[in-house]
Amino acid sequence: MQLSAWDPLYRPELERAEEPGQIGQGTMVSGIERVRDELLDERITAQQHLETYWETRSSYYMMLEQIYNEPADVSIRSTMDMFWQSWQELSLHPESQAARQAVVTRGETLTNVINERWHSLAGIGTLLNGDIEATVSQVNDYARQIAALNGDIVRSRGLGDNPNDLLDRRDVLVDKLSKLVNITTDRRDSDEFMVHVDGLVLVQGSIARTFDIVPTVDNHGYSRVVWSDTGNRAEISGGKLGALIELRDVDVRNEIASLNTMTMNFSDLVNAVHRAAVGGNSVTGLNFFTQHDFVENARGNYDANGDGILDSSYIFRFTGTNKLDAQAHVGIAGTMTLSAASGTVNVPYYPTDTVEAVINRINDSQGEVKAYLDRNNLLVLKATAAADMENPDFVIRHVEDSGFFLTGYSGILAAAGADGAYDYALPDAVNALAGAAFAVAPVTNPAAYIEVNQTIRNDVMSVAAGFFGVGGAVAAGDGRAAVEIAAIRNTPVMIGRERLLDDYFADSVTNIGLKGEQAETNLKSQQATMDDLRNRREALSGVNIDEELADLLKFQHGYNAAARFITVWDSLVDTVINRLGV
Repeated sequence: MQLSAWDPLYRPELERAEEPGQIGQGTMVSGIERVRDELLDERITAQQHLETYWETRSSYYMMLEQIYNEPADVSIRSTMDMFWQSWQELSLHPESQAARQAVVTRGETLTNVINERWHSLAGIGTLLNGDIEATVSQVNDYARQIAALNGDIVRSRGLGDNPNDLLDRRDVLVDKLSKLVNITTDRRDSDEFMVHVDGLVLVQGSIARTFDIVPTVDNHGYSRVVWSDTGNRAEISGGKLGALIELRDVDVRNEIASLNTMTMNFSDLVNAVHRAAVGGNSVTGLNFFTQHDFVENARGNYDANGDGILDSSYIFRFTGTNKLDAQAHVGIAGTMTLSAASGTVNVPYYPTDTVEAVINRINDSQGEVKAYLDRNNLLVLKATAAADMENPDFVIRHVEDSGFFLTGYSGILAAAGADGAYDYALPDAVNALAGAAFAVAPVTNPAAYIEVNQTIRNDVMSVAAGFFGVGGAVAAGDGRAAVEIAAIRNTPVMIGRERLLDDYFADSVTNIGLKGEQAETNLKSQQATMDDLRNRREALSGVNIDEELADLLKFQHGYNAAARFITVWDSLVDTVINRLGV
């Protein structure tokens, strides 16, 4: 509060009594200014988004940790262990119907647990999507209110007023907004207040920009946040909204992609052995798990842009035609070019490399194509889930070799160089293969629909345990197929960069636990920092209850003393006037 003296009764330019001095009229309130530290306020605004960012991540990772209930008895890992054990039992008793029933029942239990985990992860993704839409609505509302207050503040100052109430209301809204998105504030002059989100203007004076929610097909049906005026995708890195978008589009999406990759590779390996084996009812060629192709076209041709013309090839797996020895030196040099998360990645090979070394180099690269030798020692290339949501999952997008490892040596590509490359952006791209077997890409999210083949469930004797012998019949007691399926437990399945199923389970559980721990630790750190900043602001601009109570007592005693003085003075005047004689 600013105090100044009232004008005296006798101003120099006015007529006045002929007596020395001026008669004062006391003091007046000339202005009321807020006690604020603008630098401290800006620091709180710039720092506050980190606290809500980690708070949001911490709360959602608690939900994710509840889904990954490893190593509980009802987890995927424990049910898969029982599934492998049932195949081992069948290998010991290949004629047993009970052993086959155990395989089918435990297979159904495993697929149910996988389905449940996918639905749980997808449910969190849907919850995040709804939370994103609600938060965007809040951000838009706060931006409009701040812009409206900016206009009122300018008009109030134009009338000569000091709009402290409006400024306080704006500060409250800025604090709320800074918890939702990463904002900074700027004052070009006393009349224009600006708010930026990650460097882009959100509020300028009385004008507010807003965000829109745009549903998309390629982002698992989730909505995308865009700027309303330009339609450009909004890049939000902090605050509650930034954390929600990152959780949905990165964390949960990666967990779903990892589960889908594990499911696809696991079922593909089991099916590959089971198709070649023979059931107890002499039936062969059956997949143990269902596998739904993404397209009906046998060559994988697909209309990607929806114009009615087949323009792409969606292929999941290539299998070479030449048997390889994992420990043999390739004796040739070249560079393979494989599709990656962004563009392509080069994988060189040299004459002194063994086949195993080249395969490991492919798998250790950042490419989205993985390799291994199958049961017949043929080279297999498989696609993984795509890191970029714009790319389709489990689709080999590009394979090229400047040398002859993928051509004449392994028998996948028909020709070397760019002219002989396989590229999915063309119809009939499989023409680039040298007679290699291929499999069409599966429907998105195989973890959501995987189940035991209905034919096998109807007749458990269809479960295959052995292979045809030389004479075209299965020898009594032949359990080789069951042994081979049970061995997949320790076979490289290439779930992303993890080679074994045990690697996948260990990595997924560890990843969830460590990220949850990281969110909780960083949240505590940010809370300590923000508590210190808020305490400093309260010490400067806040109200101390103890001080206010002390002032109330002081003013009360002052009033009592003044009242007592007036009472005594009134008594003295009464005595002089009414009780003293003349």
